[in-house]
Amino acid sequence: MNENYEGDELDNIVILNDEDGNEVKFEFLDLIDLDDEEYVVLLPITEDGEEDEGEVVILKVEDTDEESDEESYVSVEDEETLNKVFEIFKEKFKDDFDFVD
Repeated sequence: MNENYEGDELDNIVILNDEDGNEVKFEFLDLIDLDDEEYVVLLPITEDGEEDEGEVVILKVEDTDEESDEESYVSVEDEETLNKVFEIFKEKFKDDFDFVD
């Protein structure tokens, strides 16, 4: 799967609600498969529309609702799982991003 990120970047924007019900925008970076589970890697976008240069957010994809075809995402509590997903992401995108440990 070869995705072209040039052009209309709005295709990559995911809007989620935080625990307070506020909308938070993210840029979708990748979908990672690990141990028969799927995880999304998202980059927070600040209020002024700029990408946040900080940390990415990794969320687990919950089973979709067949009728509405909507996915839901849940936070990952397991540090080991987060590290595995991030290592896969870093390996896939080592030529595209400068990672700081």
